[in-house]
Amino acid sequence: IGGIEASLRRFAHYDYWENRVRRSILIDSRADLLVFGMGEKQAETIAKMLSKGEDISKIKDIRGTAVVTSSIEGAEGKDYILLPSYEDALKDKRAYALASRIFHIESNPFNARTLYQKYGDRYIKVNPPSLPLSMKDMDSIYTLPFLKEQHPSYKVKIPALEMVKFSITIQRGCFGGCTFCSLTEHQGRIIQSRSEESILREVEGLKKLKGFTGIVSDLGGPTANMYRLRCKDRNVESKCRRLSCIHPQICKFMDTDHTPQINLLRKSRGMKDIKKVFIASGVRYDLALKSPEYIKELVSHHVGGHLKVAPEHTSSKVLNLMKKPEINTFLQFKRYFDEFSKKCGKEQYIIPYFISSHPGSNLTDMIDLAFFLKKEGFKPQQVQDFIPTPMTLAAAMYYTGYNPIDFKEVYCAKIIKEKRQQKAIMRFSDPDNYYLVKEALTKAGRRDLIGYGKGKLIPPYKK
Repeated sequence: IGGIEASLRRFAHYDYWENRVRRSILIDSRADLLVFGMGEKQAETIAKMLSKGEDISKIKDIRGTAVVTSSIEGAEGKDYILLPSYEDALKDKRAYALASRIFHIESNPFNARTLYQKYGDRYIKVNPPSLPLSMKDMDSIYTLPFLKEQHPSYKVKIPALEMVKFSITIQRGCFGGCTFCSLTEHQGRIIQSRSEESILREVEGLKKLKGFTGIVSDLGGPTANMYRLRCKDRNVESKCRRLSCIHPQICKFMDTDHTPQINLLRKSRGMKDIKKVFIASGVRYDLALKSPEYIKELVSHHVGGHLKVAPEHTSSKVLNLMKKPEINTFLQFKRYFDEFSKKCGKEQYIIPYFISSHPGSNLTDMIDLAFFLKKEGFKPQQVQDFIPTPMTLAAAMYYTGYNPIDFKEVYCAKIIKEKRQQKAIMRFSDPDNYYLVKEALTKAGRRDLIGYGKGKLIPPYKK
């Protein structure tokens, strides 16, 4: 088994939909082998071993795979860690939090150790992650003859395909380490990039596709502006156990030079018959601030009227739990965005994304966020309510009530009524949310915010 679901459920994990801790999917599926991560190298290695007649039950040590064993076999003299067992994680939330902490610290493929977790009289053995792909490897994968069409077995048109059909992946991985995001648990924190030549060849290839009008919908990846950014010191990278390269500050060893991406953008939009190249992937604005030239390039040529960025919250407490930068960083980026939009004579807007009910966020925090939105003139049409994704640190916070990194208690909104209130507060101007917001303000002891005037959120009566 493999894919993102297998990646995120390779250990005992909290399942939000069932509201319980489930066993490793490797145990429940009864599969012989689990592949986590993107899986190309693992699949190739497994195929070669099977083609040579190797029994699948003997394939136990491939990076980026997990297997079931009857004991901690072959571990003598090897560097491994025994996680709290499934049974312990089931009955003790601190044990679950500890398992989460260990897993995240052991995520760097250059220094990660083999992890074992006991299930009754069996163990799952999770090997270290697969090593990052080289640029040559990335190029070889993305030059395969993908059709960019839905599979013939689907008889109904898939709308999502239209969003990505004319987009191009230029990198994988993300070193942001946002605690609510599962991407790093799947693709890893080390950026793996394609060569400029490979990307431009794919842009050229889009011209042959039916329906292509000369508009590339996205040149991006998990994060728009991490192309070719990695630790400047490979020795440091091989020993590092930081969960984020840019929080609480950007690491001094992190390469923040946006020049390769700027050059890529210029060359791609200058190609014959290419009318527009948009950036639809989310921009990490704290990184972008290291390169005003990149922001200018982005704003002047690659924004389709709206640019998605994700400040997520305004509370320093919540942002710290998220591993996101302070809200002033977002405002600094917005100033650049507005300045460059004005200079190039374009009416463009930032679309900020925020999360309600994230661990650490209470009604008071959401009220402060609502005032920020009102002050800045933002009226979000959609709000993401926090949903715990298996194996993320935020999911561990939600389930256990502890931050797995320091074991401090974390408040989590779990009652549906409060989750709805937190979500409604962000859209306080929507008449449909009036009574929920009024109830939330009363509960938070902030009825002073009900009335007319600049310092109020909602009127005394529903309009």
